[in-house]
Amino acid sequence: MCLAVPMKIVEINGDEGFVESSSLKRKANFSLIKSPKIGEYVLLHAGFAIEKIKENEAKKTLKILRSI
Repeated sequence: MCLAVPMKIVEINGDEGFVESSSLKRKANFSLIKSPKIGEYVLLHAGFAIEKIKENEAKKTLKILRSI
């Protein structure tokens, strides 16, 4: 099973940068999404941001993941 986790973009440097969720901060590659911006939420899978998602959807998903 593969899992992509919603995370917020906090730093961008070209096609790479950092995303975070709660106290977890990870390096991310943004080459698969168009025009990433700081503050946006993305689905992170294996170090790659694979899709942008709306903030409310990200927060709902994170709440469910924390309850597991």
